[in-house]
Amino acid sequence: MRFKIIAASGLAALTLAGCVAPMPTATVSTPTAPVVTTPTTLDAASRQVARSVVNSEMQKRLPGVNTAPYTDCVMSNATTAELIDIAQATRNGVAGTADSVASIVSRPATTQCIANAAQTA
Repeated sequence: MRFKIIAASGLAALTLAGCVAPMPTATVSTPTAPVVTTPTTLDAASRQVARSVVNSEMQKRLPGVNTAPYTDCVMSNATTAELIDIAQATRNGVAGTADSVASIVSRPATTQCIANAAQTA
């Protein structure tokens, strides 16, 4: 008889265990790093830095040529984000601005602008 009571109690406990609502586990909150926002506007100083870098890259590929009109084409066809990236990379000493300039030069609108500038030079 005692065995039946113990077995019934065990069965009741197992049955009720399935009815218990799950308890949320405690979470440890970890501090997150501050979000660094990138600038979305290009100030005059950054524009001048970007222009200088673009002009320098153009002079490397076209030595002895007045590259100012070609630089103007690149600056006109670059996005604000690209110019900000070029300026920031230069200020931070990061290489790779040549790839950014080459990417802008390879666009059809930039290529057409450079071709037009070459005809008038």
